[in-house]
Amino acid sequence: MTLSAWRRLLPAEAVFAGATAAWLFGLDLKPTDPVEVVVPASSGIRTRAGLIVRHHETPPTEVVSVRRLRALALPLTLAGLCLQRPPVEALVALDMAVHLGLTDPVALTQFAEAARGRPGMARMRLLALLAAPAESPMETRLRWLLVQAGQPRPEVQANLRDAAARFVGRADLYYPDARLVLEYDGDNHRQRLVEDNRRQNALINAGYRLLRFTASDIHSRADVVVAQVRAALDPHALRRTHLSRASK
Repeated sequence: MTLSAWRRLLPAEAVFAGATAAWLFGLDLKPTDPVEVVVPASSGIRTRAGLIVRHHETPPTEVVSVRRLRALALPLTLAGLCLQRPPVEALVALDMAVHLGLTDPVALTQFAEAARGRPGMARMRLLALLAAPAESPMETRLRWLLVQAGQPRPEVQANLRDAAARFVGRADLYYPDARLVLEYDGDNHRQRLVEDNRRQNALINAGYRLLRFTASDIHSRADVVVAQVRAALDPHALRRTHLSRASK
């Protein structure tokens, strides 16, 4: 309703962009804080409270209709977010789009290559290499934290099976060589505690190892998170721990 109201106040050529356009496509971003639009260079509309206005010409081929509103095409919307936001938050948006099936890393890379030189394309090309169908922003931030710390890229939303090939769970992040599962415990973890405990037991019984992290861990104890994952990935770490304990 807010966007429709703005649409009636804006020039007919106005196009929603940024987080506003991303929300129209289905991404879980704030669409009206503020509303973002692109208008022709000749337009007298200016940025004001609740509205960010950017002036440049938008060819009809780069505009789509979403929910009966004019929006910048998805790849251009994502490139704009890559330009405006810190890399990890831009990756959050790319992951959302991939998770929703709106695009994929290959398509994003190809688009960025074809549009080389346009604003945001260089960063989107780099971030597309990391994009994956993460189910929550904090899973993306955890993956980013580990990759930036020099750890290998984990698999995302991996289906795990036991020795009899029976499905035992889906991992938020997974390192197959170490059989290491990383889980992000969000706000709904307490409501799902029984289910999560049963799933954890099934994973452990199937020979997987598990580390669980919260938003507080990722934001406030990043060094501890990285150290714990690094130790778990070290094939000699577990043996050293056992030998140390045995010597005591």
